[in-house]
Amino acid sequence: MLLLIIGFIAAKLVSYIRLPGLIGMLVVGVVLGPYLFNILDANLLLVSQDLRHFALVVILIRAGLGLQRTNLKKVGLPALKMSLIPCLFEGFSVMIASYYLLDFSLIEGGMLGFILAAVSPAVVVPSMIELQEAGYGTNKGIPTLILAGASIDDVFAITLFSFFLSAAVGVEQSILSVIVKIPYTIIGGIVGGIVVALIIVLVLRSKRVAFNQTESLLILLTFAVLYFYIGEKLELASLLGVMVLGFVILDREPKYAKQFSISLAAIWVFAQIILFTLVGAEVNIQLALEAGVIGLVIILVGLVARSLGVLIATANTNLSFKERVFCIIAYLPKATVQAAIGSLPLTAGLESGGVILAIAVLSIVVTAPLGAIGIRLSAPRLLMKKS
Repeated sequence: MLLLIIGFIAAKLVSYIRLPGLIGMLVVGVVLGPYLFNILDANLLLVSQDLRHFALVVILIRAGLGLQRTNLKKVGLPALKMSLIPCLFEGFSVMIASYYLLDFSLIEGGMLGFILAAVSPAVVVPSMIELQEAGYGTNKGIPTLILAGASIDDVFAITLFSFFLSAAVGVEQSILSVIVKIPYTIIGGIVGGIVVALIIVLVLRSKRVAFNQTESLLILLTFAVLYFYIGEKLELASLLGVMVLGFVILDREPKYAKQFSISLAAIWVFAQIILFTLVGAEVNIQLALEAGVIGLVIILVGLVARSLGVLIATANTNLSFKERVFCIIAYLPKATVQAAIGSLPLTAGLESGGVILAIAVLSIVVTAPLGAIGIRLSAPRLLMKKS
């Protein structure tokens, strides 16, 4: 309860100076977390990952419930290019930079590269939902483009990171298996999300029981959370699948979708505090400082490469140059994935694991506030508002 109160107050204080509230929540997490004043209850930290997952499920369903079929058709191919090109540009650029600047092997550089290459759904998704609700960029489906691209971007990044990690610990894995795994992960996540959504629709339409609004919401959340965890176990794109789940419900049951959106918006007020404070609690400031100037340079190289990738991905689209610049800014933040997988090389006993973790942490410290502030301040200047 104390965490919710302090996080809420911090978000309000930060919003008074026209900055995104999530920055205040992240700061609260860092300050109260185990790496600074260590005030947070140890039991809370033990279930931190599950709480963060629940909050992510809530915001991803909300994102799906805001995706119109017509908007998705507009952004189909550009979204696929946005999910692939920037991720590959950043991952391989960081791999080469760390090879020369840190004396990493290409395998170690690949691990670092694709840890850093993942965009943070925790930062990007709520920001895009706010823009959709405010009407910024919706005439060209820009929030939808970024939502769709970012969710698949994570699939590419995590899959390629897993390939390099397996190679580093001596587990043989062919490039062909990685190429096969990526579409399996994406298609499996989408199909799984569709199936679960149709089951929810059938349950809600059941003539035997008339569910009230609260019961309907509990059914939605229960199925979504179960799918998320089962999808993770089966190595499916569960984040993408949860978003698809919301999209299918909107398409099949718009009345329920509207009710769910209103209820989930209320839940998100508290869920976001849990998500961002607990992500902040994962940040080890000492490690971030240890990454030093070289770490910053490597992160900057990756961001420049990612920005170039975004410009290439959005070429030959109906987006103006200002709107393409906004897409670059929206693709900057790192947080969720880096906090989740940044420590895996160290856990695997790799000598470079400590440095990789330090740079992953530094990327959160630098890019999460930078991206969140950038999105908030640039949207009114770079995007058209729907009248």
